Amino acid sequence: MRHENESTNRLMPYMSVFARVVEQGSFSAAAEQLGLTASAVSRQVAALEKALSVKLLERTTRKLRLTEVGSEVYARCCDLVASARHVQEIAERFAGSPQGLVKISAPKALGRKILTPLIPEFLHRYPKVDVQLILSDQPNDLMLDDVDLLIRITDSPPPGLAGRPLMAVHHQLCATPQYLAQAGIPLQPDDLARHSCIYLGETPGDNRWQLRHRHSGDKTQVTVKGRFVSNHSEVRLDGVLAHLGIGCLPFFIATQALADGDIVEVLPDWCYETTYFGKAWLLYPPNRYLPSKCRVFIDYLAEKIST
Repeated sequence: MRHENESTNRLMPYMSVFARVVEQGSFSAAAEQLGLTASAVSRQVAALEKALSVKLLERTTRKLRLTEVGSEVYARCCDLVASARHVQEIAERFAGSPQGLVKISAPKALGRKILTPLIPEFLHRYPKVDVQLILSDQPNDLMLDDVDLLIRITDSPPPGLAGRPLMAVHHQLCATPQYLAQAGIPLQPDDLARHSCIYLGETPGDNRWQLRHRHSGDKTQVTVKGRFVSNHSEVRLDGVLAHLGIGCLPFFIATQALADGDIVEVLPDWCYETTYFGKAWLLYPPNRYLPSKCRVFIDYLAEKIST
């Protein structure tokens, strides 16, 4: 029995590495997250296969594929990793002060303009907690992407996760007074088709603007065109400020320029609707043993942002 326990303990780190390889889809991606070399990760997976006397992964030049037994082993390894996390969370819950690294993923624009200015005060308030802010507009997964917290802009947060709404997120159509003085002020959505408009350009349909009347709820669609396109909201603001046309901007990007009078809102009775619309939800695992480092960060963001 003692020999079996020692063997199991020896294999546990390999199991964790194997699970990370499967989640990331390659040895190199797993190595980058683990702080190891790809060859070291490959050796640990090979050691696990040798100890179990089974083939866990089919290796090709293009991708990795789980064998039948590898799929079952992976499921058990995930259970092991989850159990280890729960043990750590319980320990942190009863520890004195919050400590450790909090990894949070957020959309680029919101993370840059809303979260980043709040980080210094949090780090000062909790000197034993570090923060890694990951900015990405791609949909992320708490488990697969190895993050503690996730901010997602949506009207309906995904099932299976706990969450707190931080703020409503909406877009505004804006232009400079100089541009409007030269090109005219749009009075109806259809007027936008005759203007130079600055849109995202990420997908073929990004130049089809969806608008909803704030009071009646009526909806309409306008196909716009323009000479400058960018998928970065701060760059679109720069284009608007350069009098290049009417731009679609998240409100938190446009707020200061609007307050300064550098730009004005266009068609204020109409809402510009996009997938980047709804509420910014702070999401986390529905776990009563959520680490104290995460709890204090959640409470801090709610204190500073919630509206």
